Amino acid sequence: MARFAAAHAGELVLVGRSDPYRRAAGGALGQTWRHLRRGGPRMLPYLFVNFSLPRLAAALRRAEAPLPALCRARGIPLVEVAEVNGPAMRDAIRAARPDLLVSFHFDQILSAATLALAPLGGVNLHPSLLPRHRGPIPAFWALWEGAMRGEPPAFGVTAHRLVPRIDAGAVLAQRAVALPAGVSASGAARLLHLAGVAVLDEALAALRQGRGEGEAPAPLPYCPFPDAATLRQAARRGVRLVNRADWRDALAALAPATPG
Repeated sequence: MARFAAAHAGELVLVGRSDPYRRAAGGALGQTWRHLRRGGPRMLPYLFVNFSLPRLAAALRRAEAPLPALCRARGIPLVEVAEVNGPAMRDAIRAARPDLLVSFHFDQILSAATLALAPLGGVNLHPSLLPRHRGPIPAFWALWEGAMRGEPPAFGVTAHRLVPRIDAGAVLAQRAVALPAGVSASGAARLLHLAGVAVLDEALAALRQGRGEGEAPAPLPYCPFPDAATLRQAARRGVRLVNRADWRDALAALAPATPG
């Protein structure tokens, strides 16, 4: 998100970040308990590395993350989104008057009324080769399917139209991405989002030129957070949600900022 925002800072009129601990989703404890009941203790390192540790790192370093820092420097409004279809967010969108809504694997579904607030609707970047692996953790399912079939994982990124259904809009641009062997679901997600910036730019360029609307593929089954049995089976085949490289990268972020 920070890389995309830096490249398009002159065009951004509003940035919204979904609150992962919002009350409507159960808060931090409620969500942790829900994931623990479904996925068991194997889910906890994934949740910690991807959600809790970044916030802890920012607090300990007393430094802004790149995206908030860019918004502050450029005077771009930044809001924490508790309810994307609620009155507060709709008022913020109306005030910003965007032409297009762009999301990066956003975890809230925009309603038709919310999408209609932007004349050009919305576009989302999803780290999978849609319609495969719709849902919140597509990199895990790509790894799991590859392991079950004895094949390399089918990694990729897709820019697609936002519709009021999870990852089901028309595909605007798509690209397969080869990742290093042994990558975890967490590591793959980071690499795929970085690769997706160019795919998203391709889709936006096509829209500006009035082409590339694409077609909506027939949705394949939704891929939720994996349950405990699936995670055990995946682990036996060498599939990991988090590996040592993810912890190393996360712990590096805890180091004090270099003076000056």
